[in-house]
Amino acid sequence: MNLTSTLLPPTWYWLSLLLTGGLVAWCAAKAPWARLRQSSFSHAWLGAIVALFALWQMRAGIHPGLGFHLLGASASTLMFGPHLALIAMALVAVLNAVAGTLEPWSIPVNVLLMGVVPIAVSTLALRTVERWLPSHFFVYIFGNAFFGTALGMIAVGVMASALLAGADVYPLEYLRSDYLPWYLLMSWAEAFTTGAAITLLVVYRPSWVSTFDDRRYLLGK
Repeated sequence: MNLTSTLLPPTWYWLSLLLTGGLVAWCAAKAPWARLRQSSFSHAWLGAIVALFALWQMRAGIHPGLGFHLLGASASTLMFGPHLALIAMALVAVLNAVAGTLEPWSIPVNVLLMGVVPIAVSTLALRTVERWLPSHFFVYIFGNAFFGTALGMIAVGVMASALLAGADVYPLEYLRSDYLPWYLLMSWAEAFTTGAAITLLVVYRPSWVSTFDDRRYLLGK
């Protein structure tokens, strides 16, 4: 989506700055930085940031704040966990601001929508799958990488629509009929991309997927 710095009331940007700043600081305190001492894992994390930066450059949209692009937040959550994933998404937003495709003052609200929301949904989906569904490889892939990712993208569309409608930027009816449905299509594109990527990584680089445990999902199956 990429909200600009003038779409919302100034107070909303200040609130998003406080909320996003607090969440990023909390994640920085809780993040498993020791894992980044492993060269392969740190290379994967830094490489993912660069890849997501490039992914965010490929976007479509005709009205301010109504753009579309793949996020990669759910894949980052499955690979690095929610704390490192949010820090990565914040760095991606900063890189986009440096590149001129994102306005600096809008970084917090964009990180909140395109980072915090899908990461929270993906984490909730992961916890739900781990608790209620069988510990099986295909359950992990379809439950988390596909359906969890799709739900995360849909949640972004719903929250973005609610935010834009609440700020009287666009009519709710217009968002409901001409904007939100596209997120249903984007959700499957995001889910397919994430599912394919996580499947390949689990097979060839399982050490890069911190939420996948061989003993839980493969041993004895």
